Amino acid sequence: MNGIRNTAQQTHPLSKRVMLALIGLALVTGCAGRPVTQPKTIYQSGLSEVRVEQDSDSTANSHPANLTATEVGTLLRGVRAWERRNVIHRLFVGEADRTRAFRNEEITVLAPPLAKALAQAGPTERVYFHLSHATDQGDEETTTGWISIRGPVLHLTISGVHDRHSPGPDISKYDRQLPNIPEASAAHDVTFEPEEFLAKVSSGSRLFAPDQREELQIRYREALSSMPVQPGLERGIERNSQP
Repeated sequence: MNGIRNTAQQTHPLSKRVMLALIGLALVTGCAGRPVTQPKTIYQSGLSEVRVEQDSDSTANSHPANLTATEVGTLLRGVRAWERRNVIHRLFVGEADRTRAFRNEEITVLAPPLAKALAQAGPTERVYFHLSHATDQGDEETTTGWISIRGPVLHLTISGVHDRHSPGPDISKYDRQLPNIPEASAAHDVTFEPEEFLAKVSSGSRLFAPDQREELQIRYREALSSMPVQPGLERGIERNSQP
């Protein structure tokens, strides 16, 4: 009996090691089946950037996508943004004016690299953009978002529109009582015009994230077939897309 007991005690640690080895092998195999690509920078100038990155929300994007810089610019021209106001605020000052989320000079900068990035992105990737420039008052003004395409719908998510803050990391946006948690930027609403080509608008935010996420789902091919190219847009964009 003692011999049997000793044999069981000797084999028990071995079975544990085998089990741990099998679990480790399963984890390695699972990770190998889901490769994560590193972000690829398409454009960078100062703090402005366009890059291809992993899409945490979708693995079935219709990428690579074939859109010209002029088509991207035409779609960006249709995006409108305005300050979100509560009922009391609207009662005293009315609704905020809708303005273009992307100005002419911003479209000229963004459209070519965005078109190039969409052409290089894979089904599990999306395109990130961050546009930054200095204002006459010395502040930094930024517009940030993501673009991806799924079937006939272009998904444009905007985190901030012409958000003004001090240059570089904006310490004023951080809660003094909770210094590691940034305060939210001024809330905004976005839409696409003509609105008949807008499939859906959704609003949300990420936990502990300082910025909101406004997503426009645009039936982009239908929109492009009906929207005229604005005068001077094609010449300006194509010239800036050349090396």
